[in-house]
Parts: sequence; structure tokens; C-alpha cells
Amino acid sequence: MPVFSLTYFSLFLIIAVGFIIGRLKIKGISLDISAVIFVALLFGHFGVVIPQDFQEIGLVLFIFTIGIQAGPGFFSTFRSGGRSLVAVALILVSLAAITTVGTAWLFGIEFHLAVGLFTGALTSTPGLAAAIDSTGSSLAPIGYGIAYPFGVVGVIIFVRLLPLLLRVRVKDAETDIDRQLQRIYPEVCNRHFVVENDNIDGRTIGELQIRSMTGASISRVLSGGKAMTPSPGTVLYKGDLVKAVGSREALEKMRLLIGSTTDLEIPLGDGYEVQSILVTNKKVVNKSIGQLNLFANYNATITRIRRSGIDIIPTESSQIRFGDKLLIACNKENMRSVAEVFGNQEKKLSDTNMFPIAAGIVLGILAGQIRIEFSENLIFSPGLAGGVLLVALVLGYIGKTGPVIWTMSAMANNLLRQLGLLFFLAAVGTQAGAHLVGTFSDHGIHLFYAGILITILPMAISAFIAHRFFRVNLLSLFGTITGSMTSTPGLAAIDPVTDSNAPQIAYATVYPVAMVLLIIFVHLLAGL
Repeated sequence: MPVFSLTYFSLFLIIAVGFIIGRLKIKGISLDISAVIFVALLFGHFGVVIPQDFQEIGLVLFIFTIGIQAGPGFFSTFRSGGRSLVAVALILVSLAAITTVGTAWLFGIEFHLAVGLFTGALTSTPGLAAAIDSTGSSLAPIGYGIAYPFGVVGVIIFVRLLPLLLRVRVKDAETDIDRQLQRIYPEVCNRHFVVENDNIDGRTIGELQIRSMTGASISRVLSGGKAMTPSPGTVLYKGDLVKAVGSREALEKMRLLIGSTTDLEIPLGDGYEVQSILVTNKKVVNKSIGQLNLFANYNATITRIRRSGIDIIPTESSQIRFGDKLLIACNKENMRSVAEVFGNQEKKLSDTNMFPIAAGIVLGILAGQIRIEFSENLIFSPGLAGGVLLVALVLGYIGKTGPVIWTMSAMANNLLRQLGLLFFLAAVGTQAGAHLVGTFSDHGIHLFYAGILITILPMAISAFIAHRFFRVNLLSLFGTITGSMTSTPGLAAIDPVTDSNAPQIAYATVYPVAMVLLIIFVHLLAGL
């Protein structure tokens, strides 16, 4: 059988067997997709090795899709709760460095070898490159090779057991995340009010500055028996019926300003409708609602925005994103024109444009080649994974550059992420499995114990501190731990556990910071 055929056969056999084993449940616990790496370790032990190219292609696809998905939420998360996540990353990497020094002293390990153990235990290839550069020793790669297999497997096992260790259910963590999201993006409700306040009788909506005063917006007005879509110039009179949209808090402010609530509803009328419209037109992406001037042009009002499963209360400054679902109130004769403005073509959302993906990855690879020299012995480079992740985060946040839409549909993102992940796990596992027994026999079992300590101890202490003192949600903790350990397989092990993207956002938040910290500590350890 030709070598290339055997490679492809082995690759997909590992994936297939991994999926079968991953579906097996023992007391409700299964390995899911992470079973692929355990199968790959076994294959690697018996001489099957998937080429490095598959590992790098898989890594690039997986990291890029994570960055694109996490980009929109990354910067807001960093500004709000990101500081505590970064603090946990600092604690974890510092503890790993301290543990490395302690185990080197305890087991009498030469420090150049210990530096390799440090980078392998935290599964950091950029860290290994820095270790080789700073030590100039062949011991660093040996230490890396010894610690790396358990560094990969240990993180996977730890994060899968983390809910049991902390006695927190994933469902409860998801509920807590939902509550946090509701505080950031409150539930959008609507109510009808009767205008009763003498102070607003005969004044326009614009004069009253209702949106800025209450946080809610008026979507319909019934005055003199006639229903209408309001504008800033619409005059309110006592006895009018008003429909308002906003959070519960905003609607309570509206009640205090306008008057009491009522069960009466404003009829839509023959010439009026409310429709959900999908944003697929590139020309409107990144434009604000105020810039679109829908009311003046089409007598239409956006009453809510649904983005990534979250309802957002629109304001004049709210920017439109590709894939948003807009709830629009408008006259029937203008609704078709409004739909054309936003695109409303579901097929465009399902189509995958490969140019932004390829161009984004190219930019990420180039960014990974950047080298920043702080001193002769301290050089920082983000590497392949770091460069691709940083570029993807920025592109995901930007959303659009000229005619290029950087975001992709959830279906396309999931497909590319799964494909990249499977390639990555299969290649990493076989390469680690090939050297597992040899490194133990050549250098002694105590090096393996040192690698285990450097991997497990910092994670355990950091997880306890994050949960007990920083009150980090379990889902965010998944991403924080795996990001701090620079462990893509660890994040992959969490992927099937929850539908929430909180782990990916936390991972993307701490990964760049952890990578920089790790390289700094490598140079500090090499100098000991």
C-alpha cells in the first residue's frame, strides 16, 4: 500500500475509532471528541505517525474559527470580567514556574531539562522555541517530549473532571451565564401604556427625549383612532395608546413618564406589519441604525436586534452585523424595500466564502512571524497559533473591511472547527505516542512525575482560587484553564460539553497573555 494512502487511511481510522469510543458513557461521563487523542496515542505507540502538516493545518483552522467566533465578545469581556481571568492566568503560569523550580530541586533535574519540562507540561511550542533559543541546550526538547504527552492528556482529564471536583453542574453554570448575559443584554419586552401625564400632553417624542430618559423606544402609537409608526415629530396627547419596547427596568421608567399600563393593544391595521429580516447585505454591515435613517426613508422602525441568540435593544448608535435578525415595524408597501436594504437572503448566510478565511489565515501566519526583541536574551514571537488567534480576534471584532465580510455562518464555523480539531488531535496524539515509552526508558520515570506535577498542581490551585475567590463561572473557568495552559486539545475536550461560547471567549481572552507570560518565565528559568 502506498505511503500516502496509509497516512490518509490511518488518519480517518483514528478519527472514526475515536468517535466510537467517545460515544461510550461510563456513569454518564464520556470522552466525546477528545477520545480521538487517546486513540492517536495508542496508534503512535505502535509506529503510526500522522505528518506534522496535518497538525499545523488542523491547528490553524481550529484557532482561526475560534477567534472569528469569539472576536465580537472578546473585547467587551476583557473590559468587563477579563481582568479576573487574566489574573487567574498569571497565577497559573507563575505556579507552574514555581513548581518547575521545586521539582528540579526535589528530583535533582538539570535546569535546562527542567525548562523543557515546563514548556511541555504547558503544551507550548512557542515556549519550547524560546527555551531552545535561551538555553542553547538539547536537553530542553527532551524535557518537552517527556512532559508534553501528559500535558496534553492531563489538561483534558482535568477539565472534564472539573465539574465533579468543584461540585458544580454544567447546567447551573449555563444558567448563571444566561443571567450575566441578561444583565448585559436585558430581556426585551413590550407593553402598552395610556398617556395620562399632563406634562407630556401635546409634546413630541423628540422633545420628551423618551429613549434617552427611559432606555425604551416607542414602536407604535394609537391617536384619534389611527395607528401609526412614530417619529421624533409625533405628538402625544392624553388618552393616546402607546406601545413601548425595552427591558423591564426601562418599561417601568416609561410607566412613570407616560402613564399606567393597559391590556388594550394597538391593532396592526391593513397597511402595517412586523417582520423579522435577516442581514445579508454587505453594504449595511457596521453601519449604525442612525446612519440608515429608516424612518425618514421607509417609515420603518427597528424594534429589536437578535444576535448570536441574544435579543438586543436597538439604539441610534447600534451597529448592524452580518447575520443579525432585525424585528422591523413598517408599512406593508415599504417592507419589501426594507428587506432589500438588509438583504434578507438566507442562502447568502449559508454560503461559505473561502476568500476571507484564506486571507485571514495568511494574515495570521504572517503575524505569527513577528519578533519583538526586548533584549538580547528576551525575544517575543506569537508563533503560528498566537498570530492566527490574534488576527482572527481582530477580524471577528471588525466584522467587515470594505466588501470583505470576515464573519461566517455558525454552520460553516462549526464544520471547519471540527475538521481542524480532528486533524490536530490525530497528529498531536500519534507524534506524542511515538516517543512516550522511549523517553521514559532513556531518562527515568521521575521526569514523568515532575511533568505531572507541573501540569496538575498549578491547574488545581488556580481553579480553586478562581472558583472560591474570583467567583469565575465554570464555563469561563474551562476556557481560562485551557487558555492559561495554552492547550487547544483541552479546549476541544470542552466543546461537546456545552453549547455556550463562554469557554471559547475566556480561552481567547487569556491565551495571548499566557503565551507572553510563559515565554518570559522560560527566559527567567533558563537564567537560573
